[in-house]
Amino acid sequence: MIEYTNVLTTCPYCGTGCALHLQVLDGQLAGVLPAKGHPISEGGLCIKGWNAHAFVNHADRLQTPLIRKNGELVEASWEEAFTLIAERFGTIKAESGPDSIAVLASAKCTNEENYILQKWSRAVIGTNNIDHCARL
Repeated sequence: MIEYTNVLTTCPYCGTGCALHLQVLDGQLAGVLPAKGHPISEGGLCIKGWNAHAFVNHADRLQTPLIRKNGELVEASWEEAFTLIAERFGTIKAESGPDSIAVLASAKCTNEENYILQKWSRAVIGTNNIDHCARL
């Protein structure tokens, strides 16, 4: 038997707060529909909202960290990847200062995730060099 549900949520792409229904078919995200009666989006979505589901189950989406060993990218554990990142950032910061590091945020993240990233950039790394690609 086919299982279909709509899950009401907020679009993750900008601060407007449009509502959309995630269409879930047999446990897999299959599409989106605008929330007709929502006071902000009023049944409409921008191009990003209409395609908010496309990357989730895409075949090219990375699910495991990759690190370079002997000139080739190989799969690594999350612990190994985070340790390498922390070590390299620490070295760069110690040798060249915090403003030698820049951070690029992503429109594929939620507003909350991007907020945390800018907080981390300023509080942990010590740089204001952060930008975001949320442009239509």
